[in-house]
Amino acid sequence: MKKLISMIVIALSLALPLQAATQDLSEDRVRELVLETIRENPEIVMEAVAILEARQAEAQAATQAEVLSRERDTLERDPNAPVLGNPEGDVTVVEFFDYNCPYCRRVKPEIEALLEADPNVRLVYREWPILGEGSVFAAGAALAAREQGLYEEFHWAMMGMTGRAEESSVLRIAEDIGLDVAQLRRDMEAQEIDAHIETSMRLAQALGITGTPSFVIGDALVPGVVDVDKLHSLVSDAREPEQ
Repeated sequence: MKKLISMIVIALSLALPLQAATQDLSEDRVRELVLETIRENPEIVMEAVAILEARQAEAQAATQAEVLSRERDTLERDPNAPVLGNPEGDVTVVEFFDYNCPYCRRVKPEIEALLEADPNVRLVYREWPILGEGSVFAAGAALAAREQGLYEEFHWAMMGMTGRAEESSVLRIAEDIGLDVAQLRRDMEAQEIDAHIETSMRLAQALGITGTPSFVIGDALVPGVVDVDKLHSLVSDAREPEQ
């Protein structure tokens, strides 16, 4: 609010008559002039808000660019993160997601279409369980499924489920796709599980990500549901020109 008031004062200083602006005015008189100018020129408030928002957006973009540069290796090459698609692909798509996020489920067919159409995409998944205990259990089970070589099958099955991901529903899907549930429970205790989730939390906070799904593709950070055409465009922008 203080920043907004400051921006309004700056805008108003341009609108006040030169004589008034150069006078030695009391605080009360300045307040009167400000209120009077707002009444006569209400659009000034919106202009000040627009200026403030633009400056905030620029600062946020600069911060995100710095974090993307600093954390690029962790985002794209973390050995503790699942990789789908082509592990040797030339463009990496990173998705932060939660199994209980309806928008993550909605974007599932778009991701599948991208992988089918573009054989040179690496898809890195950042399990980011932010929607309750069921999400935490689901993320742990998915990451543990790697030990049985069934992460991808488990992931797509979970994304295609209806209803909330809770312990009972997660274990039912695990059994359906052929996971040894007893081993899965043991593997969920591994330190790598907590480490992956903690890294996701840290990266999301550093990048200013506030919800799922969120994608990092090259230098672009894209929140929300993205259709396959947009994904292709982002991948094309990130892809280095062929030599």
